Amino acid sequence: MSAILVINSGSSSLKYSLIDIAHEHELANGLIERIGQDLSPVEHKVRPQAGADAVVTMLDATYPSERAVADHDAAFAVMLEQFAEHGPSLEEHPPVAVGHRVVHGGARFFAPTLIDDDVERQIAELSVLAPLHNPANLAGIVAARAVFGDVPHVAVFDTAFHQTLPPAAYTYAIDAELAREHRVRRYGFHGTSHQYVSESAAAFLDRDLSELRQLVFHLGNGASVTAIDGGRSVETSMGLTPLEGLVMGTRSGDIDPAALVHLSRRADLSIDDLDALLNTSSGLKGLAGRSDMRDILAGREQGDAAATLAFDVYVHRLRAYAGAYIAQLGGVDVISFTAGVGENAAAVRAEAMATLGFAGVEIDHDRNTARERGIRRISTDASRVTVLVVPTNEELQIARQTASLL
Repeated sequence: MSAILVINSGSSSLKYSLIDIAHEHELANGLIERIGQDLSPVEHKVRPQAGADAVVTMLDATYPSERAVADHDAAFAVMLEQFAEHGPSLEEHPPVAVGHRVVHGGARFFAPTLIDDDVERQIAELSVLAPLHNPANLAGIVAARAVFGDVPHVAVFDTAFHQTLPPAAYTYAIDAELAREHRVRRYGFHGTSHQYVSESAAAFLDRDLSELRQLVFHLGNGASVTAIDGGRSVETSMGLTPLEGLVMGTRSGDIDPAALVHLSRRADLSIDDLDALLNTSSGLKGLAGRSDMRDILAGREQGDAAATLAFDVYVHRLRAYAGAYIAQLGGVDVISFTAGVGENAAAVRAEAMATLGFAGVEIDHDRNTARERGIRRISTDASRVTVLVVPTNEELQIARQTASLL
């Protein structure tokens, strides 16, 4: 058995997954949160083991706890304790490699990359483009290389899938020399998820990926949509940072840049104030005081005006991007919804697709509202466009890409 350990290191969290890559089966996963605070919630989950032909009948075994975790080095020590105490044994399933999620690869990294000291340095340099993400990703890499120093470490970049964007899609219409000097362009994010979902959709439909025009809506607390032509990203909603595009849980998405100048002058908001406003106090939270779509839907059902407006603004933006990207593709064959909101909010899916009949989209109400798990079709049999719900699995995609490099 060949196990790959996947690491997703956040500023105050460490998420991990041990995957049997031969069978693409997750052996265990875990999450350590609030690193650096007084007490850190720790959850370690052991998954039922299955061979290629085995039938899984057992349930996951979950082990929650709390403890002091001072930094990412301490978090890795806690992770090792969880494996030793609850399993599976890392001696029986020694990782042959460690795959790391890195948010921003700039224009330098367009494929899974073997990590060495120089790659670490370049990830650190790119922190200027992702100050909330890359330093945390790097902290996880440094800690993991210290613990697992005898196996390869591979960086998988959120931006890499979008390196196929054409210049017309990634270029901003500002002073060209200034943009080159400061690397201002569209990079796109959620690439690992968009790639996994588009490939899974093609496999589910038993269609050749190269012949499909697809839209993938990754709708979680962060949200983005990508137009994928023949397996290649050709347009995506996030830009220089993960702020641009759709309405999100706490992020504004698209806004007139002059509004920021206006707020700076009239409300005396500093650059840091504006950054906090757009990233942590906007989106659904800014409109309705709640960032979770479940709360927005509940408020809408109860007639709450702010929640209703937030929902309407959210859906309006989804429709606008869908129409624009269908035009860029010259039509669409498959539309997929994924991530927390995309996979679970039937009302969002229904309303987002409600005006796309002109493009051949027809949603089946019963299929859309059915509480089913796994990949499934929610369009009618007569719909010219297939609409799917596809649960994303970024950890598996990172493991696949790590294995492909090795």
